[in-house]
Amino acid sequence: MTIDLPLPDYPFTPQRLQVRPDIGMSYLDEGPRDGEVVVMLHGNPSWSFYWRRLVLGLRDRYRCIVPDHVGMGLSDKPDDAAGASPGYRYTLQSRIDDVETLLQSLGVTGPVTLAVHDWGGGIGFGWGLKHSAQIRRLVILNTGAFPLPAEKPLPKSLRLGRDSALGTGMIRGLNAFAAVTARVGVEDAMSADVRRAYLAPYDTWANRIATSRFVQDIPLGEGDAAWPLVQAMGRKLPEYADRPTFIGWGLRDFVFDKHFLKGFTDALPQAQVHAFEDAGHYVLEDKASVLVPEIRTFLDTHPL
Repeated sequence: MTIDLPLPDYPFTPQRLQVRPDIGMSYLDEGPRDGEVVVMLHGNPSWSFYWRRLVLGLRDRYRCIVPDHVGMGLSDKPDDAAGASPGYRYTLQSRIDDVETLLQSLGVTGPVTLAVHDWGGGIGFGWGLKHSAQIRRLVILNTGAFPLPAEKPLPKSLRLGRDSALGTGMIRGLNAFAAVTARVGVEDAMSADVRRAYLAPYDTWANRIATSRFVQDIPLGEGDAAWPLVQAMGRKLPEYADRPTFIGWGLRDFVFDKHFLKGFTDALPQAQVHAFEDAGHYVLEDKASVLVPEIRTFLDTHPL
């Protein structure tokens, strides 16, 4: 997929990998090939565009690898109907496997910094179930890597999209999830160009398949496909407490709120935390001017 629109602060030339037969993954690979590797994983309904200003702030020294998950951004958007060719299962395990394939194909077998946002936490810490020894530093932004906290009910809008045909129709027919998140996910309104860039990959019913499937894959209990993975990564999370960790958090997030932040700070008590009362879910949109230099300083002062 190509986007014929302005992409502010995204002067990159994405690359592609056949991550599965006849399924292409778009990804950024910016910075020196011998630089310390920073793997940045986005969530739903964003894409690598979310990380653009952090890439710009790091790529002179750090190798920044930033995939668009299958079905998202500039990656292919295969169907998951029975008999579809190529077909794809839009599950958390599929996303973890895709990241593993990408990093193996790029020869990234040594230490990495894992940077995660939204579903990127589940994907990244899910990859860490097998590859935790490679994860030497963490950058955690409004995400989760453990079951939904007991004090935090799933918002009704997400439950609607997860469990009902009406919600699916709104997400796929009206692009409601991406459109609403682009407005309520920030405290400082996005410019029109930035908002259009977030929405551009999801311009048709077919191209919105992943934004819907991500919501449907939210694990709430036994019987949900991602539940065993989320339980396992939650149990493992305290094992990262000895690694340098930076947490940047928008406290106005309607999903990943103070309860999720507490889950991370309880498990990672030595983390460097910068929580913002005036930032939302897309914390890198609201606070890039603060977070990018802070993350750069964090990485520079904790070399691998």
